[in-house]
Amino acid sequence: MRGFSYIEIIITVAILALLATAAVPYLELTTTRQKEADLNRNLREIREAIDRYKRASDEGHIPRLLEDSGYPKRLEDLSDGIEDAQDPKKNKIYFLRRIPRDPMYPTESESAENAPAAKTWGKRSYDSPPDQPQAGKDVFDVYSLSEQKGLNGILYNQW
Repeated sequence: MRGFSYIEIIITVAILALLATAAVPYLELTTTRQKEADLNRNLREIREAIDRYKRASDEGHIPRLLEDSGYPKRLEDLSDGIEDAQDPKKNKIYFLRRIPRDPMYPTESESAENAPAAKTWGKRSYDSPPDQPQAGKDVFDVYSLSEQKGLNGILYNQW
């Protein structure tokens, strides 16, 4: 008689199930690490673009009023572009090709999945304190809207 006995098949399935249960947490950890790396990269990319915008404003490439901080009024200004005040042809200056999405943005609903990338970030204005970020008349900094803790124990919205 050739083939496997019923016991051999059950033992094989049990071993495969044990291996699968050991692999699932590892895969979840790997996914979380990747999303955290994406969050870190996206935050750095947006923050560097905000700094370049401020530098261009300070150099006179972006017109501003005396009471303005020099930071972008909207996050979308970084990717939509701003006319260069010093260029006779009025070409636009772009600081980002596109605004990256927050990979930790809560997506429980379908409308959250379709939200524009700029809406996935919390915005802090120049006038708000660092420990209580609030939106205002400009965008001084961005942060994640996620209330989850990272693998390092720090909340994502405090990165």
